[in-house]
Amino acid sequence: MRSLLIVGALILTLIVAKVFFFKSDEASNEKSPAAAMGNKKGGTMPVDVFLAKEQSNSNEIFASGTLVANEEVELRCEASGRITHLYIKEGSNVAKGQLIAKLNDADIVARLKKIKYEEELAAQVEARQKKLLDINAISKEEYDIAVNKINTLSADKESLQVALAQTEVRAPFSGKIGLKNISVGAYVNPAIPIATLVQTNPIKMDFSIPEKYVSRISVGRKVSMSIEGGKSNLDATIIAIDPKIDETLRTVKVRTSLPNQQAALMPGMFTKVSVPLGATKSIMVPTEVIIPFVGGKKIYLLKDGKAIETKITTGLRTETQVEALQGLAIGDSVIASGIMNIKNDQKVKVKKVLNK
Repeated sequence: MRSLLIVGALILTLIVAKVFFFKSDEASNEKSPAAAMGNKKGGTMPVDVFLAKEQSNSNEIFASGTLVANEEVELRCEASGRITHLYIKEGSNVAKGQLIAKLNDADIVARLKKIKYEEELAAQVEARQKKLLDINAISKEEYDIAVNKINTLSADKESLQVALAQTEVRAPFSGKIGLKNISVGAYVNPAIPIATLVQTNPIKMDFSIPEKYVSRISVGRKVSMSIEGGKSNLDATIIAIDPKIDETLRTVKVRTSLPNQQAALMPGMFTKVSVPLGATKSIMVPTEVIIPFVGGKKIYLLKDGKAIETKITTGLRTETQVEALQGLAIGDSVIASGIMNIKNDQKVKVKKVLNK
């Protein structure tokens, strides 16, 4: 019981202290200049402004690219058989049509030899039948059979010649041989790659740009590229633009071509690409005046002595400025200082114009 009385006395003491002491402190705070300034509704904030002006810009965008071989193919045989000869050296250059590999063709050569003898005999028979036909010693049908024999043997010979050609693997274009996958004596079929043939002069480069810039590039335009730790500012020419937009990334693939006589550029290399979009006139604002929010981007404009929140659409970006596509007009005063503390419809006054 005594403990309850003590607790009750302490609570009563605290209540009395709050009423007499804290209330007086709050009253003095309300009368202080800082509190008066904080509670003074309609206080005017001095701000710096940036006048929106149209200016000419040499616009460009940057992208990451990848070097691609001008031509690349896995060399495979058309028939199955044992490799009897390999006429390649890994990493060497080959010319178009050069023999790469040879399969065993002994059976085909033997069949061709047989057909050769049969053709000679069939030609002699046809000649004799022709003489007999001229004196009406045989019928026209018997002569036609002799002619048909010659034609049939000719067709069989062409078929064997095709099969013989399929025992050879030749380079479809000039280029460099990669690492070989087989050796002489191996049994191969069309599913087994012999080696890779790559043509790198000229060399291609692929990169992607946002879909909104597609209308500002065209085939034949030049772009600038560089590689890590190597040559920089090399010119490449746009040779094709993918007619389909990537639905996931909302980008379009662009293919370019550039010379590579010294073979300094290799397929698969990472590149940095600069794509000029041509000179345009647009309104540019400092990047620091843009405020991102859930619904997009906004700025504060000074209108009739007040800060007006305005949503804008942006375009190209440089190191210090952003292109304003929508929401901003020439001559507007963009607030450029204290923007994180400003509230919509707050009274402000111009302290300094940053771009007179």
